[in-house]
Amino acid sequence: MALPKNTHLIVIRQKAGLPVGENSSLLRLAMSGTPVADTVLDGLRNYCFGGSDGVIAVPEEWSKGISYQHPQMVYHNGSLHISSKTADSNRTDGWFIISDGRFFADLNRRRLYEVLADLNADIVAVNVDPDCLSYRERAKVTSGGNVAGFGRLYSDLILPASLPNEWPHHLFVRFSVLNNVLIDDMLPLNFDDFAAQCSHNLLNWYSIKIGGTILDLETEAGLLKFLTNNLRSPSRQLLQSNHKINHTISPDARLFGRVALGENVRIDRDVIIIGPTIIGNNVKIGRGTIVRASVIGNDVSLPENCLVQNRLLLEHELKLDSLSSQKRAAQVPVRIAAFNENGCRGNNYRNWPMFSYARYIKRTADIIASLIVLILFAPIFPLIAMAIKLNSKGLVFFRDRREGFHGSEFFCLKFRTMIAGADLIQEKLRVINQVDGPQFKVEDDPRVTAVGKFLRDTFIDEVPQFLNILLGQMSVVGPRPSPKAENTFCPAWRDARLSVRPGVTGLWQVCRTRQPGCDFQEWIYYDTEYVKNLSLKLDFWICRQTFKKLVLRFLKQF
Repeated sequence: MALPKNTHLIVIRQKAGLPVGENSSLLRLAMSGTPVADTVLDGLRNYCFGGSDGVIAVPEEWSKGISYQHPQMVYHNGSLHISSKTADSNRTDGWFIISDGRFFADLNRRRLYEVLADLNADIVAVNVDPDCLSYRERAKVTSGGNVAGFGRLYSDLILPASLPNEWPHHLFVRFSVLNNVLIDDMLPLNFDDFAAQCSHNLLNWYSIKIGGTILDLETEAGLLKFLTNNLRSPSRQLLQSNHKINHTISPDARLFGRVALGENVRIDRDVIIIGPTIIGNNVKIGRGTIVRASVIGNDVSLPENCLVQNRLLLEHELKLDSLSSQKRAAQVPVRIAAFNENGCRGNNYRNWPMFSYARYIKRTADIIASLIVLILFAPIFPLIAMAIKLNSKGLVFFRDRREGFHGSEFFCLKFRTMIAGADLIQEKLRVINQVDGPQFKVEDDPRVTAVGKFLRDTFIDEVPQFLNILLGQMSVVGPRPSPKAENTFCPAWRDARLSVRPGVTGLWQVCRTRQPGCDFQEWIYYDTEYVKNLSLKLDFWICRQTFKKLVLRFLKQF
């Protein structure tokens, strides 16, 4: 079959060492029928660099076990025909991408394309290496084995690598040389043949490794994680009771979260199914069984009173834990919400119940407070703006990019209190910085204007931040809004403080001692304590302490 005009080809190969027709290939078993196969193919399509236009090439010998034809799936027998339009040698822009379908190798695509733009190579081999991921620590040791220090990565590494001996996770071929890798208009899917053809045509290779995550889809753990993660994705439409044809589901059975059901599914009494879970066609689940975060293949029967937890069951040979009534009660999770998509991938943000103070009451109070403050200060905004403009050149407002709730960036607003270009002068003054950590502060900062000093001493410079509060970017009470560069100094602290919206005032601001060498430690401590103990009572206490501080500071100006 000719390959349509696409930029991304995902090639699945017969697992090495298995004879034709062998069923021990997990991917082959998973793709034998819906709904498991739908989840595999949709997950691979979403994985494509070219979006949903990617093509998935499957071994031709698998066709006997696949009872349907996916519109973006083609079969191959060791090579694949490439259409003349796709291999147009006059096309000089872009890449033709070949990925190894055995691995889900996810990476930072933006960073990769930045590197590809600077490479003068016809073919680039890309392998994903989890050790190159950001927020990893590496121990530095001496030749004697003693620890000399620790290094932390704050962004994914991209490093040169040796040329591969087999298919890399991703292979980028420039469209301008695509014809040169074909043999009689056929793309060889054997790596040795492909490499020999490239060598024959004197193509220029380059190889890199980049930080990312890898799932081996020919292992139970890798394929299970790939399937359940894809089912949990907001783009998936396989929700509970998607198929209702010939279902026999007891009214006493309970289903929680995202559960994809095939056809002709029989679920007996007292069964509990917790998503993300995929149940295939013609599956029978016996009375009293619990299925949690698992994938059950077609035609599988589960006996009574068994526990299936984090399992991939694609065949009939089952080794399951028996479940007595007492053990069964202990195994039922108390918090079903733990299986919902409340968190973000790769972080440790704290989450609160739906109708808690932190979720809605606090936000409602923020809106009311911001409206009151903005209305009260509206008459004097023009006077402040005029004073700033008359005192120094520059804009009235200062905007700085900060990280907010769950790491989303926004522009934090303040009245400008410094001369134009103050940020460029800061590095020259850093040698006299009077605080530790990533902060910067000096007494009698020469960059601060006369009007700016009054605005700072009275905290009026922060009034525009109530606009950020009204927009939902900040809160009245919360951790200090900080830029990304400051937050990376402590990843665990970053995730804790970004679990809530940053605030105009906070626990650190009213409790800090400003002792030399202790400010950053206090900052970390009070931010984490605030997130840990967030409550209406604590917010009220912080507001009261802040009000006292504001009154005293204002009176000192006169």
